[in-house]
Amino acid sequence: MAAPTHGAVVVGIGTGDEDLQVVRLAVGEAAAHGRALHLLHAFNWAAALEAPSVSGPRAAAEDLLERAGEVANEAEPAVPVSGEIVEGGPVEALIRSSGSAFLVAIGDGGMAGCGACVPADAPAVQLAARASCPVLVGRAEPPPKGPVLVGVDGSESSRTALDFAFVRAARRGTRLLVIRVVEPGRPDVGEEVLAEVVARYGARHPSVATECHTIRGDPGTVLVEQSRSAQLVVVGARGDEPWRGMLGEVSQRLLYHSPTPVIVVRGLPPAPADGA
Repeated sequence: MAAPTHGAVVVGIGTGDEDLQVVRLAVGEAAAHGRALHLLHAFNWAAALEAPSVSGPRAAAEDLLERAGEVANEAEPAVPVSGEIVEGGPVEALIRSSGSAFLVAIGDGGMAGCGACVPADAPAVQLAARASCPVLVGRAEPPPKGPVLVGVDGSESSRTALDFAFVRAARRGTRLLVIRVVEPGRPDVGEEVLAEVVARYGARHPSVATECHTIRGDPGTVLVEQSRSAQLVVVGARGDEPWRGMLGEVSQRLLYHSPTPVIVVRGLPPAPADGA
């Protein structure tokens, strides 16, 4: 019987080598927050029934989980690790798990290297749009040793992402880079407003060094460029664009094109900004 996923970091395991890098990222998050790691592999019974023997594909799936568990144990030996093979598609399985998980994680399927394409039906995009908790989208290559990057636009979604990013930076022992992008033709309310917001949310994390910048340009383009030297990007699911539905344009651009891992913050209540 599979271990319960309540409060765990749940990571989807496929057949690609990039998924092992996602396991390393996910188990690091689990260790930082005192959570268990739950490995989940979606088993394709239709394909298995077409194979010469059903036991072959099933054994391969079990080997995948065993290998992923070994990678997790090597990276963070103290983190409890469980595994589960489920029937059906990986996105639906992870969405179900997200109802009780602390965070769900998945690989990007090569999106970061696809150039100008916009794969709206990619599993990572679907998960980030529909999950009930924060979603970590990993990349095939390890990230650089840079700061945690968060984009802030003044919306409630971005303020929740800012609070989440402070926790990420504190747990990782790194600095936080806060970027607010002002689009051409729009008025700039000033650096003071950004600094005030960051100070309020940072009061709970006095050990985290912060660096704040306001940059003029296209938000998605600016944040993708800034992400190239970051170890992690944190972004709200929709920003100040509620009409866009489940994912805003900026979060989609980062999912498609940022070379570093991205956490899309969703499913969390608004964070208080009083430093309590």
